[in-house]
Amino acid sequence: MHILFVCTGNLCRSPVAERLAAVWARESLADHPGLADLEIGSAGVRARAGQELDPASARALEQLGGDPQGFRSRPLTVDLMNGAGLVLTMTREHRREALRLDPRGLRRTFTLPEAADLLLRADLQELPTLPLQARALELGRRLDAARAHRTGSSTDDVRDPIGQHRAVHEEVASRIATALRPLVDVLLMGVRTHRSRRSSPLGGPSELRHATRQARWPSCHGYRQPQVGQIS
Repeated sequence: MHILFVCTGNLCRSPVAERLAAVWARESLADHPGLADLEIGSAGVRARAGQELDPASARALEQLGGDPQGFRSRPLTVDLMNGAGLVLTMTREHRREALRLDPRGLRRTFTLPEAADLLLRADLQELPTLPLQARALELGRRLDAARAHRTGSSTDDVRDPIGQHRAVHEEVASRIATALRPLVDVLLMGVRTHRSRRSSPLGGPSELRHATRQARWPSCHGYRQPQVGQIS
């Protein structure tokens, strides 16, 4: 399963999303063999390769339980787009630029807030029965089917905190966490491991309803996880 996050410079928003998704997935999958097949990465539509995560965003990420260590930026490429089962951008403009690289990726490319909202409308039945590696692509198809009944707006964008005060970086990171956690929960629901059995028992219809409700009434404060490195 390959998930790709996209922003402008790959310095603030998409790295925060990448590292949060990575730590949540690592904790949920624990000793599950599917962890080896999970790739979570990020890129920027105007990124320069090799830069570290913005210091203010790095601090905001750490406050949410993520680990900024070892991160390096990279530009978005056709190969990255082609290899991703689900592409989550930070703004509608990022989505447009990503689709210029890979027009065939429409059904699997969304802004992060858009995807979180579509999660409330999508048919998620039987998604937990699919192999883990097939879920990102299938979730994209189901979100795309729900997109026909929704009108996009400026609320589908996550603001750029680059150059802003620390509080702005914290606000943006919190918004990213709030939108992202229900999507990660849905992608991993039904997975059982020795370590995650008590903390992430998603799988049945009631658990699926709980995961999607989190998209409407989420709180990032309960989502602190042990710090781990990048999965990619």
